[in-house]
Amino acid sequence: MAEPGQGRREAAFERFVLPEVEVLARVALALTRNSADAEDLVQETLVAAFQGLDRFDGAHPRAWLLTIMRNAEAKRHRRRRPVLLRDPEAVEASAWAQRNCDPTQVAASAEQSVVGDDFQAAVARCLAGLSAGHRQVVQLVDLEGLSYAEAAQALGIPVGTVMSRLHRARARIRRQLGEAGLTPRRRWL
Repeated sequence: MAEPGQGRREAAFERFVLPEVEVLARVALALTRNSADAEDLVQETLVAAFQGLDRFDGAHPRAWLLTIMRNAEAKRHRRRRPVLLRDPEAVEASAWAQRNCDPTQVAASAEQSVVGDDFQAAVARCLAGLSAGHRQVVQLVDLEGLSYAEAAQALGIPVGTVMSRLHRARARIRRQLGEAGLTPRRRWL
């Protein structure tokens, strides 16, 4: 049985969303720099737009769709964040469960086998070398995905302090990883 308002939603989708698909595809490709990821991002955007059409007022459909896309891309990046401080065995089990495959049948990439463990160990050492305040901010914002405001509230400190500590901690980690030869050298044009 069709959902009430389904016909109106489909008509609105054809009127507001479908004319913008080409623009969405170009923007998605610019954001992801990978055609397969761009297609996935456009698909996520279209699904979210279809689901949210009842709340759309009809004004500025391109801006509305690009906002949905930007949020979907941000969500995709949060899901890909490194989980450096979490239990490595739990992370590996979770990754295999998500892929629904047997870990013994999948070979590690060259990058993972050469850099993965060394890099994660170096980052863990860098984090351990930070003061407790700096380490907490990195943990909450970079590893747990909290916003600056949420981290500030959780730690009971001003947002500006969160931003300052995070900037200093990231700079120190970058510097230490660079000294260890684990980050690319910057080339200035």
